[in-house]
Amino acid sequence: MPTSQTAQTTPQDSSLTSRTASAPTPGRSYRADLTLFMVIAFAVSWLSWGVAIALGGTETNAAANAPFMLGAFGPLVGALVLRVRRRRRGEPVPGHVVPFRWALLPKALLLLVLGSVTVLAAALLASRAGGPELSLDVAKDAVEDFGGPAAFLVGMLVSGPLSEEPGWRGTAYPRLREKLGTFRVCLVLGVTWAVWHLPLFFIDGTVQHDLGLATPSGVLFVASNIPMAMLVTAAYERAGIAASIAGHFAVNTTMILLAVEEPKVQAMILGIQTLTVTALLLTHRTERLRRAGSSR
Repeated sequence: MPTSQTAQTTPQDSSLTSRTASAPTPGRSYRADLTLFMVIAFAVSWLSWGVAIALGGTETNAAANAPFMLGAFGPLVGALVLRVRRRRRGEPVPGHVVPFRWALLPKALLLLVLGSVTVLAAALLASRAGGPELSLDVAKDAVEDFGGPAAFLVGMLVSGPLSEEPGWRGTAYPRLREKLGTFRVCLVLGVTWAVWHLPLFFIDGTVQHDLGLATPSGVLFVASNIPMAMLVTAAYERAGIAASIAGHFAVNTTMILLAVEEPKVQAMILGIQTLTVTALLLTHRTERLRRAGSSR
């Protein structure tokens, strides 16, 4: 007489099945991560900068310095929250994350030089075209305002490159890249970056406040976020977060040392960085296609 066999399910099997069923798909998980990251980055930065604005700005009230500096770390806070969240959930690292490797450090240093060269070349061309002349005195004054060379370099490294790149490139970029191509991701991050910077135009004592939002210099500063985002993204794709930090640091530092404020210089930087980024992205794409072809 035939007997029916009933499959037995152990408690371990049912637990594994339950976890698998409830695990979010990568696409849905990345969308949730991006939303959470953006909310944290903007909330921390804009609330902090809002306090600095309410206090009258760093130029007139020393108490505004703390919230002003804290605001720069919004993207880093968002990145740290997402990393802790991912590890607790046991989720894999996004496929487009570029890991840091010591062997890539020389490439990061080359990209640092390239970032500085884009600004210096633009300033030189602008001066030849009737723009402001380059002056060592301006650079010396900028360093002295920070309290000396060491304080200047540390300040330029922490406020901007270290406080932002782990968020924009190290966290947002790989998740956006799962659905979008590199060029479209650069546009999205460039526009987002420009919007994120807007409160700085209302904090007395900042470079952005001195430029003014409704001026040619202010408009060019906002527009420059897009080629800048492309430049540091191209660096990230080649050598990871160290390279994007290096590129960001080089551009910011050179612009401060040269006191880049005139529209003519800003327009030159915009053009040169756009051409540089186009060459970098096309070269990187060609390299990827060649590697993909050789692996078949």
